[in-house]
Parts: sequence; structure tokens; C-alpha cells
Amino acid sequence: MKNIYKYKLLLIFSIGFIIVSCDDFLNVTPETELTKSRFFQNQLDFEQAVNAIYSPLHQWLEGGTVFQDGGEINLIGMRSDDSYFEFDPALRGVQPQEDIAMFTLEVNNPTVEGKWINNYTIISRANDVLYNIDSVDFDSAVKDNLRGQALFLRAFTYFDLVRNFGGIPLHLEPTLDYESSFKERASLVQVYDQIISDAQVASEILPSRENQQLGRATSGAAKALLGDVFITLERWSDAEEVLTDITEMGYDLLPDYLDVFKPTNKGNREIIFDIQFQEGTSQNLFSSFPYRFLPAVNSRTEITGITPDGQNGAGKMITPTPEFLNSYDDKDNDQRYENTISYFTGESMIGGIIYEDFPYVSKFLHDHGRAPETSQNWPIYRYAEVLLLLAESLNEQGNTTDALFYLNQVRNRAGLSDITNGVNQNDLRNIILNEQRIELAFENKRWHYLVRHGQLAVSVMNEFGENVVSNPQNYFYPPGNQPPSAAFNISTDDLLFPIPITEIERNPWIIQNPGY
Repeated sequence: MKNIYKYKLLLIFSIGFIIVSCDDFLNVTPETELTKSRFFQNQLDFEQAVNAIYSPLHQWLEGGTVFQDGGEINLIGMRSDDSYFEFDPALRGVQPQEDIAMFTLEVNNPTVEGKWINNYTIISRANDVLYNIDSVDFDSAVKDNLRGQALFLRAFTYFDLVRNFGGIPLHLEPTLDYESSFKERASLVQVYDQIISDAQVASEILPSRENQQLGRATSGAAKALLGDVFITLERWSDAEEVLTDITEMGYDLLPDYLDVFKPTNKGNREIIFDIQFQEGTSQNLFSSFPYRFLPAVNSRTEITGITPDGQNGAGKMITPTPEFLNSYDDKDNDQRYENTISYFTGESMIGGIIYEDFPYVSKFLHDHGRAPETSQNWPIYRYAEVLLLLAESLNEQGNTTDALFYLNQVRNRAGLSDITNGVNQNDLRNIILNEQRIELAFENKRWHYLVRHGQLAVSVMNEFGENVVSNPQNYFYPPGNQPPSAAFNISTDDLLFPIPITEIERNPWIIQNPGY
């Protein structure tokens, strides 16, 4: 992804005006302004434009747009029974992020709006490439590669939107005028049909991982996305077919679970697609999300070993819950436990709190030079998830024997024994779901896995909410503090986020999701 790091797309605006007649003035494009029609002229232009499609993935994950805050790491990371936040009575500016975890979202939540903005930014840039690429003549193999990347990223982004917001406006061409900016919400069928179409074409024209530049979408990434979509739609045989293809594409489990995530091991054979970061550059391409999992301490140096500390308070979010810690069946032998969770004893920066064996997520925290700037990549799809999705698709078709074959590969790598034949379909369904929870811990998978199991998300999160309300001190509330009475009144309406109120106000055709 070296070229992506060098991405720099210039838009130069004129600093003076050419004197023209009043009739022609508004129709004259300043000669110093770079427009789309002038930009897309050769292969290099399209390479830069594709780099630009990837760029918002950083903000999509960690948060931040030109106007709003938004980040997958908080929005989806806080939306399950795996994590909760540390409540600080003196720090109330983070309440919009706490609302995510407590299911008290309002329609003006900045994190939700940030997700919407970042997703449509990616889609807009992909549309620009796809709309213009056939009008310029250059090497067909290069063109297919660039087209495939744009299709994959558009499909990936629409999948993210439809899972989180339901039917959404479906833009497939550049927005060229005011009227075309506004569309009604497409149906779920329409959106999913487009996602499948884009991902299928991408899987056919993208190169394999061996023939693709590090960090870019590959045919394997497109197939992993397709498998995820088919599982979500309960198209089990379609999922089985495409996921089986991936098992023959050269991917593999690494012997050591922790090696999958090390920045010194980027591009390893387990990673199918991830968001790339790089520390030590002048372009602010580093990741800081590993610090969001750390406890709220006055000095993080004793945890990270980095001086100066880089304290920014972000560690008050995304703390592992008792439910997650109890999900391990065999902590002594499961290597994922010690490579995912660490414990801290010492003084908290929250007044009056002393930590004693306080759990935090350490799987993403590796050596780096300056706080909080790391080169830690964020995994989107990896081979272990493919194996578990394949096991799920087979089990749902009643083929428990083959499902166990793929499930046990993941368990064995973790140091666990096989689940043997004789387990029934329902029990195996629950076993697979728990393996997905542990194997993919804090990779923002748990919430969507619960949601696609229908009412399970509602029942699990209501039970979790009852536990938080009944025992707030077990969920990181200082004595005398507890969630508000409106927290955790969860229904099926809460399985989707609200359409941002700013979008409702701008677009007269948009109707808000039920419950908001």
C-alpha cells in the first residue's frame, strides 16, 4: 500500500477572476482549477483516484471527518455485550459515545453521522473512478485491477451502510447536479443485489494476494465479502461455495494467534483484507486505536513503555465485560485469552478509583516509538473468520461433520481439543457463535453476528443491560453512579442506527428509521 501512503490529490482553486461579460461569467471555469473532467486523463490519475477511495477508511475506523466525529471502533465496538465504557462523572463530553453502549442514541449523534459521511465519501470517490475509467485508454490488466478495487470498496461500504441503517439511497454514478444529490431509500433487496453484483465482478477481475500490492483489495477479499453477505442473507449454499473457494487460494492460519496482529508481520497469509496504517511519517498515517482499549490511568507509560505518555483520555472506552471474560471455556489452554486480555493494578485517573487486576484489551498493543502513534493495522477479513463462517454455513445446512472440520482448525490453533461428532445442530450453532466471539474478539464482529441471529441480539443485550443496571460497579461505574433509567430498553428498532438528522433535513425523500 506504499502508493496509498503517497496519495495526494490536489484541487487548486483560482485566486483571481478573468474579466468576462456578465452573460458568460458564471459559465467560465477558471483555468487554474482542476476539475474531474480535467483530472481523469491517464493511468496515473486513476491510480491516485483509487488511492483516494481507501483514504477515508482511516476516519471510518478511528473517527473524524471534516465536520463530525465518527468511528467504527466506537460505534460498533461498543454495541455488544463484549465491551462497555468506564464512567467518569467529571467527564461528560463523552456522553454521545456512551449513548451507543446504553442504546440511548439520539438522531444527532456525531459518531453515527460520521459513519454516514465517511461511507458516502468512499462511495462518491468509487463512483468517480467507475464512471470515468472506460473513457481513458491504458493497459487493460491495470484497468481491471483499479476497477475491481473501486467495486470492492463500494460493495464493502454499501454492506456497512445497509447493515447499520437498513435501506439507504443507492448512488451508482457521480452526483453532477443538485437534483441528483437526493434519492429515496432503496429497498434492502435493491441494495443487497448491488452489493452482490459489485463484489462478484470484483472477485473475477481482481488479482490474487500473490499478485496484488500489499494492502489493496484482492479476489480473496471480494470473495470474503461475498461470503459475509450470503451468510447475512442466510443463503447458506451460496456462502459455502464462495467460502470454499477461499480455502483454495493460499491463505492459512498462522501457528501463533498473536503473530496475526503484529505490525512486523503485515501481509501474512491469514490476513485477507485490512486497513493499513504507518507510523513515523509526516502524513499522519498512524493508528491510535490500540490506546482506546487501555484503562484510564494518569500515566500509560507503565503499560506501553512509551515516554512521553500521549495521554488523551480515549482509554475510557471499550473495556472487556465480565460476560466476555466468562465466554472462554478453557482459559488455561486457550492461547487467545492471554494474547487478548491483560490486567492492570494501580491508580485510575477517575477520582477515587484504584484498579486491582483491571482487564483491558492488549491484542493490538505492540512495540511503537511514540504515543499514541502506532503502525497497527485493523483486520477486516482474515482466514480464521472464513473458516468459522464456512462451519456456520455447513451446520445450517445440516452438515455437522464438515462444519466440525473447519471449526476444529480454529480451535486447534488456539490450543483447544476437537469438538467431536455427535453434537446436534443447535448446540453446534451456539458453539460456533462463541468461537466467533473469542477468535474475533474486539474486531467489531460480535454485534453484527448477534443481529443476524434475529431476536438473539435483543435478548442478549437486554439481559446484559439488566446486569449493568443491577450491578453497576461490576461494569466500571464508581460507587454512587449508575446508568440512566432510559438505558437498555432494547427492541428490534435498536438493531438499526438512526439516519442522521442532518441528512433528514437535507434530503426531503429520506424517512427516519422506526423508533427514532
